[in-house]
Amino acid sequence: MTEKCGVVGVSLAGRDAARPLYYALYALQHRGQESAGIVTHDGFQQHSHVEMGLVGDVFDEGDLDVLNGATGIGHVRYPTAGSVDSSCAQPFSVSFKSGSLGLSHNGNLVNADEIREELAAAGHAFTSDGDTEVIAHDLARNLLEEDLVRAVKRTMGRIHGSYALTISHDDTVLGVRDPQGNRPLCIGKLDDGYILASESAAIDTLDGELVRDVRPGELVVLQEDGQGFDSYQLVENEHTAHCFFEHVYFARPDSVIDETLVYEARRNLGRKLWEESGVETDVVMPVPDSGRAFASGYADAAGETTPDGEPRDPDDDGVEFAEGLMKNRYVGRTFIMPTQDERERAVRLKLNPIKSTIEGKTVTVIDDSIVRGTTSTQLVQLLKDCGAEEVHVRIGAPAIVAPCYMGIDMATREELIASDKSTAEIRDAIDADSLAYLSTDAVAEVLGNERIDLCLGCVTGEYPYDIEGEETDRDVTRPDIGGQPLRADD
Repeated sequence: MTEKCGVVGVSLAGRDAARPLYYALYALQHRGQESAGIVTHDGFQQHSHVEMGLVGDVFDEGDLDVLNGATGIGHVRYPTAGSVDSSCAQPFSVSFKSGSLGLSHNGNLVNADEIREELAAAGHAFTSDGDTEVIAHDLARNLLEEDLVRAVKRTMGRIHGSYALTISHDDTVLGVRDPQGNRPLCIGKLDDGYILASESAAIDTLDGELVRDVRPGELVVLQEDGQGFDSYQLVENEHTAHCFFEHVYFARPDSVIDETLVYEARRNLGRKLWEESGVETDVVMPVPDSGRAFASGYADAAGETTPDGEPRDPDDDGVEFAEGLMKNRYVGRTFIMPTQDERERAVRLKLNPIKSTIEGKTVTVIDDSIVRGTTSTQLVQLLKDCGAEEVHVRIGAPAIVAPCYMGIDMATREELIASDKSTAEIRDAIDADSLAYLSTDAVAEVLGNERIDLCLGCVTGEYPYDIEGEETDRDVTRPDIGGQPLRADD
């Protein structure tokens, strides 16, 4: 799996936005490492710098110096829809009769092709195959006849899927979150302005204060000169569809998403993992980095109760937490290696065992997921080669059985080991002594949600959006694009 994307937008008083945007993108680098970009506006014209690569490689001092203006938006991208090239790098910019538009998108539309076909027939020329350009063209068209709020509302009524957007319309910056709140987006207050960002860690980087999450279906318009923001609740749904995987894997542990600190959520998921499937071993160790908080919570719970739920004796410390795997941080994620052989080699490059922690001991190793099974197989073998007497695998999330259509570049069903194998079969395939996943009910309980308010499509095969060929977990239909008038009339 690769991350989604990261978006940011700022409106400041008395200073250029380029450097705050640059620092915020650095804080969101984990969400996208394919391309980076910033668009600013100085009150007269729009300025843009977008390239392929990491934030630190895309921008130098000179690039930031020419990005003038106190308002702007930024983006870091992993490709989830569209090609892996500069044509889909963001923010996407367009100039039209009503001004200039910049748009950064985190998420994925499931009806982009329908809208693109309609707009192309009406004379719109597209330069990419990404869904972000579809949103930009649709919004630009509506802005020709409507004010900003009504234009956004009309576009929201046409696009179907997950999206958190930061948008610049001339020198006005706004943020939009899809009606089910699938992708995260929050508001922060700075000393001299306001910020919108995918994660609160970007706000922290700028010494800001988290105000709140953007509500599902809400439009937030940052006021000029950083004086505040205006809120418009454009769409209201009975249920949300928050992506539970943000807390399990994607978000930084120091971020607060939907009023929950990611680090504490992971620790509590680890505690639930002990309650549901704890096993007495000499040590419990994480697969770095996201497994660390799970393992910490698991070990804490193991120090309080036995696997049967009985209180520990005062002289029984339970299962020891230990760092048994060291991560080489200069190796990319093994999931994005293009061939099986490279993925297997990358595990050895990425993780090195600490022999004294492992040799002659029974070990529980905790990870956030099993995708293809390649990494887990190599990991179990690595620990056994290092002298582990037993290796028990615990996963801090339910088994991934289906692909994600909402912005995670996840494997197909044919590649997902859990799509056609039972837990026992996967245990045998990775050669573990035991294997257990966390239940979906435990995830919902820890995150403080009903199951219906979470997007669980990748672990249930039922989705909160109308996706062709897939089951839904609620009453939802996609907009009838062909049945809508081409011109705005409401």
